[in-house]
Amino acid sequence: MAWTTLTVLRDRNAGLYLGGVLVSGFGDSAMALAAGIWVKTLTDSNSLAALVSLCVWLPTLAGPVIGVAADRVRRRPLLVATHLVLAALMATLLLLDSAARVWLLFAVLTLVGVGTVLSDAAETALITAAIPDALRGDFNGLVRTAIESMKLVAPLAGAGLFAALGGPAVAALDAVTFALAAIAFRSLKVREAPPVARVDGTWLRDTAEGIRYLKNHPLLRRLILAGAAAMIASSLSSTATYAMLDVGLHRAPTLAGVLLALQGLGSIVSGLAAGALMRRKSEPAYAAAGLALFAAGALARATPWLPVVLGGSLLIGLGLVCPLLAALTALQRATPTDLLGRVAATANTAMFAPTGLAVLLGAGLVAVVDYRVQLVTAGALALLAAASLFRSGRSSCRDAQEHELHGGWTT
Repeated sequence: MAWTTLTVLRDRNAGLYLGGVLVSGFGDSAMALAAGIWVKTLTDSNSLAALVSLCVWLPTLAGPVIGVAADRVRRRPLLVATHLVLAALMATLLLLDSAARVWLLFAVLTLVGVGTVLSDAAETALITAAIPDALRGDFNGLVRTAIESMKLVAPLAGAGLFAALGGPAVAALDAVTFALAAIAFRSLKVREAPPVARVDGTWLRDTAEGIRYLKNHPLLRRLILAGAAAMIASSLSSTATYAMLDVGLHRAPTLAGVLLALQGLGSIVSGLAAGALMRRKSEPAYAAAGLALFAAGALARATPWLPVVLGGSLLIGLGLVCPLLAALTALQRATPTDLLGRVAATANTAMFAPTGLAVLLGAGLVAVVDYRVQLVTAGALALLAAASLFRSGRSSCRDAQEHELHGGWTT
């Protein structure tokens, strides 16, 4: 595993891409927390502060439509242009100095959400041209590791910078990181095939084509649904955290930071091991194993013993990224290049858009039922998704064996 990781890091394109992800992810994670604090400081409104995350999440719902753009132009120039535009948009927040202008922050964050959806689609497609197939599982794992690492350190840095210099300083930092990511992506050496010319392809028809491809591909459909189940289960588990700390463990809410750090650590370890594990197991088996780990972690958090709860948070981090990485790697391998942008965006919508609704559901449930019901539900959902992958995998193997046997009879 270590040797392969070093091989990936020695690859010029991989190093540049990871550098772009690191700096951009640092700025985004820093801004994600600081934006809510900024709104709260300017307006003294808890509701408006809570809407910050909604602005970034909403464009995910339009992923299948936005992703078409990643198939109509070359992906590397699109990535560069998108990040430069996002840098310019973030710089406009230097003008935000009063509650009367807080609408500017919401508008910019919504556009950042659109840019993020478009960038994710273009990046997923560009990886297939920039990174050799043999290294792609390891590379995807390293990207996930980079993202999770930034989630651990950047929010604290953003909050500290906000406390010292105010919101405009955090916005300037995010703008600089977008610009640096654009430079990194511009430096990639990639030979992209020109976009496929479409004589009668309307935007709506192209959108439907991406949705239809994902719907009609049995393996990708199963993996995407498993990823969506994992994200819903994660939302149900995370929204029960403070009730678990208060009612179940009788601990201060600040312990949530320790639980989050353990989960992040688990995700980092899992990302580093992803490539090696997927070379030994199929993507469905890898995803099913991760879902089982997640389920064990969620059920461990339903116990009243702190060491078990801490271990459960680590297991959740280890398991959660597995179905996501399995779906991404399989999607890059099984999707034609000219469809990859819109299919990737559609997959991201299917996996991540339900999390917003699951957070609302979890927030409502924790107010009316015992938090353990929520955690057991999350664990059960993950187990069902794992069992479905395992069962469909065995069925696929059996069908393949019967097909080969039948072929032997007819020859």
